[in-house]
Amino acid sequence: MSYRIFRTETADNLIRGIILYIADNFGIDTAIEKLDKMEASINALSDNPYLGEIPRYPVFRRQGYRVLILDKDIVFYKVNEETQTVIIYAVVDQRQDYLDIVRGL
Repeated sequence: MSYRIFRTETADNLIRGIILYIADNFGIDTAIEKLDKMEASINALSDNPYLGEIPRYPVFRRQGYRVLILDKDIVFYKVNEETQTVIIYAVVDQRQDYLDIVRGL
């Protein structure tokens, strides 16, 4: 059974920021490769929504988030069983202060 993937506007904006940064600093080919890998990993949640881990920070666990770690990035998402949907809330570089970013969702 496949789940539908829904990305919030915040998640889209954060992904765009990561890809633009990579394109500016490492070139368009590297950015496209990164985007392709990121999209493939996120789309894998459609077939296996519990692929990600339970977050280590209690504040995120209590709110029902799961995390999918992609190299240097972390995807914050929740699974809605009623609607069979995986909701992507944020994609952040784990070297950032992502606690503040995700708390603001």
